[in-house]
Amino acid sequence: MIAVENLTKAYGGTVVVDGVSLNLPAGGITSIIGPNGAGKSSLMSMISRLLPMDAGRVLVDGLDVTRTPSDELARRLAILRQDNHIGTRLTVDDLVAFGRYPYTKGRLTGDDLEHIDKAIGYLNLEGLRGRFLDELSGGQRQRAFVAMVLCQDTDFVLLDEPLNNLDLKHGVEMMKVLRRAATELGRTFVLVLHDINFASCYSDNIVVMQDGKIACQGTPTEVITPEIMREIYQIDIKVHHIGGQLISVYYN
Repeated sequence: MIAVENLTKAYGGTVVVDGVSLNLPAGGITSIIGPNGAGKSSLMSMISRLLPMDAGRVLVDGLDVTRTPSDELARRLAILRQDNHIGTRLTVDDLVAFGRYPYTKGRLTGDDLEHIDKAIGYLNLEGLRGRFLDELSGGQRQRAFVAMVLCQDTDFVLLDEPLNNLDLKHGVEMMKVLRRAATELGRTFVLVLHDINFASCYSDNIVVMQDGKIACQGTPTEVITPEIMREIYQIDIKVHHIGGQLISVYYN
């Protein structure tokens, strides 16, 4: 479990994350949604120690992220940021292999190569593994970065806007991969998403942020309701259920 306690971040006089406390359960997919500027990415960056916090603390399986050695934390928690820019020219194979660095410091073993092959297979990148990243489409590069964090083999995987650069078809494929990895590999995924349809269809839990605070959290059926979405996004929606399960969201 990831425990967030009274987490706060401000830039100048503007508070972007305001005393947030919540527990992110182990297992499955938790999506963090909310309007632009709600504090979603800042919260994610503080959880992963990429952004210093002004107050509060984060515990990953009981370990304080600010006090845990980097290599130990990297074996428990993987993060994919929204902006991924690498100056060095790398192949897909090279990039995915970086996921093993917390274990081998660059000296790959047979076990590491198996993890690399498995991650590349999961993201259907076998035919691209020798290609350079700058030769790929934006969607292909995004899949390669997700393969890298899967290859890190951590219990918790944090993905900030993993559907960036993906069209609808490839967005669905990506969410199916994450859903399968959560089930088959026992990973815990925490996603920042803008599309509430994807969040509603593939998440086990949803956290809604507004103005730097937690507005509500719960299952998709509990959270994705016309009343809550109208309050958060100022839009009207209709929801469609089959057998009590939320299937899709329609915008009016």
